[in-house]
Amino acid sequence: MPSRNTIKNYESESMYHVYNRGVDKRTIFEDEQDYAVFLSYLKYALLSDENQSQEDLIDKEVISDAIRFNIRRLGLEGKIELVCFCLMPNHFHLLLYQHGIDAITKLMRSIATGYSSYFNKRHKRAGTLFQGRYKASKIDSQEYWDHISRYIHLNPVDLNVDIESYPYSSYRNYLGEAQAEWLKPDLILDGFKNKEEYKKFVNDYRPKRDELVTLKDMLANSSEL
Repeated sequence: MPSRNTIKNYESESMYHVYNRGVDKRTIFEDEQDYAVFLSYLKYALLSDENQSQEDLIDKEVISDAIRFNIRRLGLEGKIELVCFCLMPNHFHLLLYQHGIDAITKLMRSIATGYSSYFNKRHKRAGTLFQGRYKASKIDSQEYWDHISRYIHLNPVDLNVDIESYPYSSYRNYLGEAQAEWLKPDLILDGFKNKEEYKKFVNDYRPKRDELVTLKDMLANSSEL
């Protein structure tokens, strides 16, 4: 019987915490290019055609025209929103809000297949890259909604780096220090007076990282998909 967070019966107009890690906890992002490729899959799936032309050239350098075309064929523009994210060396976290019922499935299947193929070819390896199918937990309570973004944004604490300068998370966007058309943080930020209040909200739990992980697990285990 599949575990609760691997069932894929998603609901429309709902938020989900989607995550996965490398098989045997192996590294899935070796360097800056790997992070750029993974993020490019997200960008080209989420951006409108007119906004795609505004993206940095590196996006077009790290994924081919054919891959970009296949991503656009998914037709996900306007059907799913990336609210928050953090990519770590051996795992990733995405907070996704979908308007339909199959947007997450389409997006994650495309990313898993495309990125695994890219990674194996580039790093001359074979076999499964991710630890099974991605996991997902529906954000179905106000408490869960309140806590999940800061749990995600505090992940780089485990690397002993400054979360405010970590380049592979959406935290800088939440603080107004970076902008991205393909990221939609307002679903979270609208619950705060301003960005400084959100920053305090995150920093208040910085010394309580273990407690926040426990809380996240408890809320996820109580969620129904």
